[in-house]
Amino acid sequence: MRVFVTGATGFVGFPVVKELIAGGHKVLGLARSDEGAKSLAAAGAQVHRGSLEDLESLRTGAATADAVIHLAFIHDWSNFAESCAVDRRAIEALGSVLAGSDRPLIVTGGTAGLARPGEVATEDNDIPPDFPFPRVSEQTALSLKGVRASVMRLPQVHDTEKQGLITYAVAVAREKGVCAYVGDGGNRWAAAHVSDVARLYRLALEKNEAGAKYHAVAEEGVPMRDIAEAIGRSLKVPVKSISAEEAPAHFGWLAMFAAHDLRASSEKTRKTLGWTPTGPGLIADLERLHSFA
Repeated sequence: MRVFVTGATGFVGFPVVKELIAGGHKVLGLARSDEGAKSLAAAGAQVHRGSLEDLESLRTGAATADAVIHLAFIHDWSNFAESCAVDRRAIEALGSVLAGSDRPLIVTGGTAGLARPGEVATEDNDIPPDFPFPRVSEQTALSLKGVRASVMRLPQVHDTEKQGLITYAVAVAREKGVCAYVGDGGNRWAAAHVSDVARLYRLALEKNEAGAKYHAVAEEGVPMRDIAEAIGRSLKVPVKSISAEEAPAHFGWLAMFAAHDLRASSEKTRKTLGWTPTGPGLIADLERLHSFA
């Protein structure tokens, strides 16, 4: 297949591009910069210049493809609501081109906020009415008329360079000289290595089912205390517990997640797509952080 990939130069997107090419697919990768374009070309992808805000570039890219994987997102936490609005408009633009065809659209979402506290999010969980985040990638994609859309829900995706939201916790620990967790640190976050996630995107593309919700989860839940201790060992900083009241001053915007349980399973995804994660675990990667070696 010829696959149009947004976010093709990103942390998850670039491994997806390489995985698709290795699997025999042709990739048309969206690139904003000359540097990104060079990276894609070197990996064997065709380059399509544009951005999420340039809706015509998205429509043009989708029009020439057999399938679309939407991975791009503007991670600007200072203006998160607008980033979410840009994402919604981008998905609608992609859908406008794919409507009425049998060409698949895989949109990226998350596992956070799907389940009640203490529960494990599964593929059968729908977005709850009181969904706590303004990002509506999943809702937008699955509401598109005449589009063969599905959703890839991501946990904390990691390697030794980045670890999803935990990347920001690492930065806070480096800045403050201490790595903190909230309360007893018993809340757990789901995780997966980026190589396993990239492979799952390819499997989802090749065996795609309209309306499916896939979970790219290798580890159902890693305790936050274990995460903090691993960061502390890598950075050689002390680790301590703080109260929920202290969390905003310590973590900033990350405090909204720091004490929450973000567990998720992937049992249905593994059975449906034949996916078996083989990459390193989250703690192993945190103990080998390249950026703090």
